[in-house]
Amino acid sequence: MDTLTCSIVERLTSPDAEVRRLAVIDLPYGDEDDIVPLLLPRLKDADATVRTEAVRALEGYEDAEVVEALAPMLLDADPAVRAAAGEVLSELKESASAAPLIPFLSGHTAEVRMLALRAVRALRVDAAFAPAMEALKDSDAAVRREAVGVLGYLRKAEAVGALAEIAARDPDPEVRRIAIGAIGYSSEVSVLPSLTRALTDVAWMVRDEAAQTLGKLRLALAVPDLIRAMQDEYWQVRVKAARSLGLLKAAAALPALVEALAHPIGNLRKEAAIALGELADPRAIPALEKALDDADPDVRKLSRLALTAISLAQK
Repeated sequence: MDTLTCSIVERLTSPDAEVRRLAVIDLPYGDEDDIVPLLLPRLKDADATVRTEAVRALEGYEDAEVVEALAPMLLDADPAVRAAAGEVLSELKESASAAPLIPFLSGHTAEVRMLALRAVRALRVDAAFAPAMEALKDSDAAVRREAVGVLGYLRKAEAVGALAEIAARDPDPEVRRIAIGAIGYSSEVSVLPSLTRALTDVAWMVRDEAAQTLGKLRLALAVPDLIRAMQDEYWQVRVKAARSLGLLKAAAALPALVEALAHPIGNLRKEAAIALGELADPRAIPALEKALDDADPDVRKLSRLALTAISLAQK
């Protein structure tokens, strides 16, 4: 233990909780064999502030022993400790680290389920699939949000129907928005009704996500709905709709995109210019030439690029 001073080791067992807490903070991030054995006992410290710092100090260590010790900290009596454990566990990178967390995905408080789901989300482990599917029915919106995230990462065809239903009917707008994004991995036409319905959702963030996802999926059948979305009261939704119409090379969208090229919001004018370049339709030339005098230099540049794209397409 040559990297540690005797004074720090002694401070870790001091009767003074503040001394122990500061000793944990002072521990260098070093060899796992040296550091972890000193930190694990502090997870059971009588003082919550010491436990919190010990949890934080274990971030980055993915040895099975460490993860197995951290997972039960989600049940700690102190909310700061639970929050720290959830934060540290959400930083895990190795799928093998997920095993100790699976038992916490169900049968505990909503907070614990939520934190455990968040921790396994990016680890993409099949063992999380069934608990996440069950969690879609949870009464707590935060749990449902994290469950949708897990299923989005897993990208399993078996979850598409349930996610589409959540996207259409969940009472929480953020759950609906995340579900819309999550079904973006599916190229099945069966998701189209849920996505086009979402373009008229009462929450603009859901409409925004739907407009973007339809472009990612390249679903040509969505073009009429996306053209209607070009009249959305929120310009942010119009931006995403214009982007998607460009990706779909939707010729029918030409009038809506030309109209957007004169919109007061610069970001929408830029997106319209990009989309018109994707369409490469010579009927857009007059509007693009007019946009060469736009007050926004980015709009002028993108309009020039769009005109070049049209010229090249005609050769």
